[in-house]
Amino acid sequence: MKMSKFGLIVVWVLALAPAALIAVVWNSLPDMVPMHWGPGGTVRYDPKVNIWWLAVISPVLAALFMLLPKIDPRRKNYEKFRGVYEAFSIFMMLFMIGIVGLVISESFSPGTVQIDFWVTAVCGLLFAFLGNMMPKFKSNYFVGIRTAWTLANTEVWNKTHRLGGFIWFFGGLAILALNFFLHGTIMFVALMVILAVMVLVPVVMSYVWYRQIPDQQQ
Repeated sequence: MKMSKFGLIVVWVLALAPAALIAVVWNSLPDMVPMHWGPGGTVRYDPKVNIWWLAVISPVLAALFMLLPKIDPRRKNYEKFRGVYEAFSIFMMLFMIGIVGLVISESFSPGTVQIDFWVTAVCGLLFAFLGNMMPKFKSNYFVGIRTAWTLANTEVWNKTHRLGGFIWFFGGLAILALNFFLHGTIMFVALMVILAVMVLVPVVMSYVWYRQIPDQQQ
């Protein structure tokens, strides 16, 4: 599968945007910039050169998004959800631009942005977005809930991704909502619990559904 010309251009423009943004403000950045935020708003500062790692991630991801459909043994299935795949690629590029923007903003005006709130909110939005797209994913080795059981049976794949899409969409919305009421360590724990449900339930159910296939019963 090849991305559409428009999708390809958008992905690469957005992939290079973090580097361009950093280059514009580089001389004005302080020597130490915030790079890590922990529960409760704890911040770790690193030498500003480390911010370039964020700029590298985006083009690496963009290159992977181009490569994966070409090396996947089930590459033909990507044609069936190309629009969704392109939308996911673009969303991830925007996500990285947002992260770089937050780091730069906090570098110039520490405390202006409530980082833990906004990072959690963006993660919730990302999960909801993925959940909305997940039922459209077709069987492949790189995108989606890839267990031995979903890859072995198309019906199990489809059931798992319909369930996963539902759980991820509403899990993302729950994270967005709780983010307004919970803070610090409590919000972090709530986030981990929701993530555990989002990951474990579809995986377990993929096994259950696979075992219900007559040929797999013993």
